Amino acid sequence: MQHVERHIAGLFPEEISERLGGRVPAYRARQIFTWLQKKAVSSFQEMTNLPRELTNELEDLFHSVWPLTLVTNRLSRDGTEKYLFALAAGGAIETVLLPEEQRQTVCISTQVGCAMNCSFCATGQSGFQRDLAASEIVAQVLFVQNRLKQEGKQITNIVYMGMGEPLANYGQVLRSARLLNHPIGLNLGARRLTISTCGLAPQIRRLAEEDLQVNLAVSLHAVDDRERSALMPVNKAYPLAELLAACDYYTERTNRRISYEYALISGINDSPKQAERLAELLRGRLCHVNLIPINPVGREARPSEQRIAEFARVLERARIPVSIRKERGTDIEAACGQLRRHEVPSDV
Repeated sequence: MQHVERHIAGLFPEEISERLGGRVPAYRARQIFTWLQKKAVSSFQEMTNLPRELTNELEDLFHSVWPLTLVTNRLSRDGTEKYLFALAAGGAIETVLLPEEQRQTVCISTQVGCAMNCSFCATGQSGFQRDLAASEIVAQVLFVQNRLKQEGKQITNIVYMGMGEPLANYGQVLRSARLLNHPIGLNLGARRLTISTCGLAPQIRRLAEEDLQVNLAVSLHAVDDRERSALMPVNKAYPLAELLAACDYYTERTNRRISYEYALISGINDSPKQAERLAELLRGRLCHVNLIPINPVGREARPSEQRIAEFARVLERARIPVSIRKERGTDIEAACGQLRRHEVPSDV
């Protein structure tokens, strides 16, 4: 069943006009959209160039500019900040800000929980509740942007790598990307948006047909079907050959490099021979390998720094572009695979 967006944070200018019954000029709808998406205001009353009766009507119709409320936020020693939001429609999600000198990256969630059940991921272990609406996805970005603008900063990059499998919520994720890319909104270039997937091959092919030049990150994490199915049940539906064929199609259609994510787990997938096999799988493909030392979630342990460096050297010798992801936010459980589905009090 197709989702019908009801909250204003998920509407385009022409849809805002429609929701107001066509009673306001088109330029007013564009003004409202710009206040919401570009200026990231936290209330309708901040829309100072609108007639008072219109802001009152917006409050009556939509109640709030964002369909979420901050419950708690935690700050890491390294500057990473994690936000726990309660959703007006039910459930809770986590969002992460990764600040750097020249970049302000927001890691956003696309589902309440996750149904993919990857063995090393806390989100999957906590179960799945529902998909997020585009408004709930976008609102995470707008909340953080609202905070950053008070410091004279702004979001530069967005990664769809929080809770949930983005391509399992395809329509709402793509809608959110188009909202964030809108020229009179936040106007983030599509190449500043990265959509990740655990390997939903049909949706990768579908994404290749979209007129949207986003970055694609594919979670690989193993070099053969037996090992990958043990870590990622999705591999039973879309084994490596089918997944890589879909990735090849994506590259052919878009001429875009794919980032292959590879979480290194001690004694499981971190041997030099597995690095050699990974190089064989990716040889000749337009790609980049992002090595992610596993973050503490369950019994799995991360390899030693020497072991990680050795794995990377094998790929480098095979001329496979590779980097090792810098650890961020582990002390507040904000790193890759550490976000969890929370229950929040009903009165929040």
